[in-house]
Amino acid sequence: MAKQAYATSSLVVGYALCSSLLAIINKYAITKFSYPGLLTALQYLTSVVGVWVLGKLGFLCHDAFNLQTAKKFAPAAAVFYLAIFTNTHLLKHANVDTFIVFRSLTPLLVAIADTTFRKQPCPSKLTFLSLVIILGGAVGYVMTDSAFTLTAYSWALAYLITITTEMVYIKHMVTNLGLNTWGFVLYNNLLSLLMAPVFGFLTGEHLSVFRAIESRGQSWFELDSFVAVALSCVFGLLISFFGFAARKAISATAFTVTGVVNKFLTVAINVMIWDKHASTFGLVCLLFTLTGGVLYQQSVTTKGNSSAQREAAAKQGRGDDDAVELDEESQRLVSSPKVI
Repeated sequence: MAKQAYATSSLVVGYALCSSLLAIINKYAITKFSYPGLLTALQYLTSVVGVWVLGKLGFLCHDAFNLQTAKKFAPAAAVFYLAIFTNTHLLKHANVDTFIVFRSLTPLLVAIADTTFRKQPCPSKLTFLSLVIILGGAVGYVMTDSAFTLTAYSWALAYLITITTEMVYIKHMVTNLGLNTWGFVLYNNLLSLLMAPVFGFLTGEHLSVFRAIESRGQSWFELDSFVAVALSCVFGLLISFFGFAARKAISATAFTVTGVVNKFLTVAINVMIWDKHASTFGLVCLLFTLTGGVLYQQSVTTKGNSSAQREAAAKQGRGDDDAVELDEESQRLVSSPKVI
């Protein structure tokens, strides 16, 4: 019993560390290694190799790769790639707080998209209130952001649109393709890795990379650049492993609370370690936005638990009480670790 409790605690702590540090590590990596396309390609490669090796060692089970499934999954992978692409450029041009604010706006757009395009019921009163609070905090942050630049906020808007599209589209893919969670990780990252060279040539980043290699520029070979990139790649894979394992080990409510605490930890760590953060009033608006996120998660969790109880009762009546599915947040977490 004590050993099981220790294992569970280790998984939760591992997930909390990875989740709270990932955005900061990615910001540090893109600051030291200013080739966002190559950075994300290395992250995809690490995730693909990591999933394949862990699968071979028996630590996880993933769907086998086949061309027909890859063709069906390609549109979702393209949206996923664009989400990571815009996310990385946003972190390059803005601070972590701006990233968190725009990331926190996704429930608002997802709710609108679900209601408009997927014909889902309108949000409950608590959910609607939480979305208004999120929007109010985000507007206050933007209006007082002293580091506002058109470039940064253009990438922020592009990121917001692509991550919302990705989250809604992933729901569709989860329903229709039947892949398991690690199958999504494998397909997402492998197909994105294949797209990376195309975007590298389209954006002209390959020219910068070739020039850096030819000139053997100091920044290309610095130890801190190597460490930053390595940490970014490793943490991108670790958050998939710890997130999935922690989700299985603890209740949905406990996992939700951990996720909320992680966001506040990210803000606190970001403020303490360097000066790349918002003003005091901007931080207040950010915390206001995160509070709206807490209320939103609470409303969704409550609604989800009620639905799950009704479904469990129905399955029990049919004698089918051993069917277990990951919810959409689990699927999003492990399929899109770099945009958490």
